[in-house]
Amino acid sequence: MQDEPEVVVLRLGHRPGRDERTTTHVGLTARALGADRLFLAGPGASRQDTIEDITDRFGGPFEVETTDSPTKVIRDWNGRVAHLTMYGLPVQDVEAEIREAHREKPLLVVVGAEKVPFEVYEHADWNVGVTNQPHSEIAGLAVFLDRLFEGRELDREWEDADSVVVPKETGKRVESVEE
Repeated sequence: MQDEPEVVVLRLGHRPGRDERTTTHVGLTARALGADRLFLAGPGASRQDTIEDITDRFGGPFEVETTDSPTKVIRDWNGRVAHLTMYGLPVQDVEAEIREAHREKPLLVVVGAEKVPFEVYEHADWNVGVTNQPHSEIAGLAVFLDRLFEGRELDREWEDADSVVVPKETGKRVESVEE
């Protein structure tokens, strides 16, 4: 994570009226589980403020950018590309290869919404399936990032947080960092 090339998530697509929470949760999952940056495409850009608000309150670093041309982001990416799809190779069969490649180059993780253009499959270095069964793109991203970082993301330190969640066996506790 630190001292490694960056991991960037590209949320490819967004179905207005259907994906508001899903796109937000893709961004929050990317942030919480070790990604450095998120690209939101098209209508999904409307979720940027929510994700940035969480980052402001609970810490970073994490950046959110928008793009009107997500396939250009993929084509121009200066690193490796892993496309998460239930049609891909099992994550357990390619995770070591992806981890090794990521030690040398930045990694773009593409998470789809509606039908993904075939061009994405062609440009990806890996089309990765986190199970070959229908499931949530949020779950797929979470499992992929955990496999990529081998659990190290769970101990991540956060900078510039206003609030912190205090772990408890029962109940909820969020404190101001100033307390």
